[in-house]
Amino acid sequence: MEDIEDVLGPAGLSGGGASPGLRHPVAAVAVKPKRRSSRVAQTPTQPEPRIPGTQTIYVKTFGCSHNQSDSEYMSGQLSAFGYAITEEPEGADLWLINTCTVKNPSQSAMTTLISKCKNANKPLVVAGCVPQGSQGLKELEGISIIGVQQIDRVVEVVEETLKGHEVRLLSRKTLPSLDLPKVRKNKFIEILPINVGCLGACTYCKTKHARGHLGSYTIDSLVDRVKTVVSEGVREIWLSSEDTGAYGRDIGTNLPNLLNAIVAELPVDRSTMLRIGMTNPPFILEHLKEIAAVLRHPSVYSFLHVPVQSGSDAVLTAMNREYTVGEFRKVVDTLCELVPGMQIATDIICGFPGETDEDFAETVNLVKEYQFPQVHISQFYPRPGTPAARMKKVPSNDVKKRSRELTSVFESFSPYQGMEGKVERIWITEIATDGVHLVGHTKGYIQVLVIATDSMLGTSASVKITSVGRWSVFGEVIDGSVVVGEAPKQTSSEPQKQHIQNQVEEAGCCATDSCGACACSDVAQHCRPERCEDIPDAPQTSGGVNHQEAVQQSTLVRRNVEGSTKASKSNAARSVGKEQQVNVVTRRGVNVDTILWCGLAVSFAATVALLVLLTGKI
Repeated sequence: MEDIEDVLGPAGLSGGGASPGLRHPVAAVAVKPKRRSSRVAQTPTQPEPRIPGTQTIYVKTFGCSHNQSDSEYMSGQLSAFGYAITEEPEGADLWLINTCTVKNPSQSAMTTLISKCKNANKPLVVAGCVPQGSQGLKELEGISIIGVQQIDRVVEVVEETLKGHEVRLLSRKTLPSLDLPKVRKNKFIEILPINVGCLGACTYCKTKHARGHLGSYTIDSLVDRVKTVVSEGVREIWLSSEDTGAYGRDIGTNLPNLLNAIVAELPVDRSTMLRIGMTNPPFILEHLKEIAAVLRHPSVYSFLHVPVQSGSDAVLTAMNREYTVGEFRKVVDTLCELVPGMQIATDIICGFPGETDEDFAETVNLVKEYQFPQVHISQFYPRPGTPAARMKKVPSNDVKKRSRELTSVFESFSPYQGMEGKVERIWITEIATDGVHLVGHTKGYIQVLVIATDSMLGTSASVKITSVGRWSVFGEVIDGSVVVGEAPKQTSSEPQKQHIQNQVEEAGCCATDSCGACACSDVAQHCRPERCEDIPDAPQTSGGVNHQEAVQQSTLVRRNVEGSTKASKSNAARSVGKEQQVNVVTRRGVNVDTILWCGLAVSFAATVALLVLLTGKI
């Protein structure tokens, strides 16, 4: 079936055309009705289809922060039209799966989910990079699909799919508007795509097939979006793209121009912070001083994700990465020299075709030298249709061995040693997966876990670091230091539903960008190695909320720390990890037990009194 676009001309069939902003009529979307079996009797008692916009949609997201942003936009449009968004697949009327094509595990997870959906007889729409980059997949036969640049038409696709039609929208158009309705996964965090596609041609990259060549949003449109989300109470803005450093090269501008324009719109009270997304070395080499100046700004996190992928020039050449190890070193050294407290995260691919033991040793030495606080280690995955898939592979046992060795080296570092006792300002935006701690980040985007009430979400505060772990540090909020910004506003353009969150599934070990980099610009948030399907030796990153010291009881239900923040701190915040969680749970257990024992005592006393009274009467 060919890609489907509008079949009506500007004048439409009747010569009138639809008014701007109205949805196209059914005739304007080419659909493929599913045939009914002639053996099925059509009876007048058959129930009529439900009114469009009254159904419930289950949204599942795989991959990077750019994918998450796309899902938030699709959810926003569906919600604005009347559909309910849910995280419970069983009760949904239709499933919408937003896919990632970077690694085999993420695509395998998509295939599994599609099978579950078919077995449940649910209507299905598949969006994202997989259908856009691999349109001929057998798993996508007979399924409605929507491409990465067609997300503004998700309502049409869902409506027709619910009617039993198969719809395919894949042709590339102009970039989707940034002003579409949006339901954020976290109301305090805005994921802002600044461009799609990239200028690279990495030999292992599959996402380039889906996202295509570089296409940048204008500075004016991005600044307008920043103004809007700041007015809505957003506390963090994540710039997202397949390669942030390449921004603007297709429209005659560059990344420093964009960053300076955005920074000028951030609140002077530092209530909203900016996080710059992943950038490959080639496109920031000429702007290092300008970017360093932005990273020093009080409202910009001193953090950057710069993938190196290998410490060997020979391997980088085979990958067609278009830079040398020396150029990567120049990026890191310059930023660390010019930006106080600068934190650099990087990515490594183990076992790329042709990688020798000597090549791998160079990678290990590079990681040892810089001791990066965050290193996302992955094994090479040959993706169909890429040049690297045709190269001679390194034996799988060697790939796994190298991955384990590099992981062991990385885990031997103590990147936060020396922070204990320091006072840091943090911005708090999330609840940790253990259900007990709140998650904040320092200016250097170091993750700080604190025990506090939910009212501190969306605020900033000074904390004293009480202890450090391998992946995070723990802190106590200093009384009187909490800075509360303007409360988030609800607007008609953004139908926020705090009780609904789109689910995000990481691609393999962690969400990856078009060149295998972790999480596009979502480097420090959702890397959970226990979810790696066939990467058992992948490391846990320092940015993961699911750190080793604080998730021993991750089955805890939604946190509800009793009493005041001060009481909570004095009872629990001085211990770390598992001990902190046990203290909190013990306090709850004592309170419940006391109530139960008191109730039993009262009941027993009442029973004795009644027996005495009855005995006296007899």
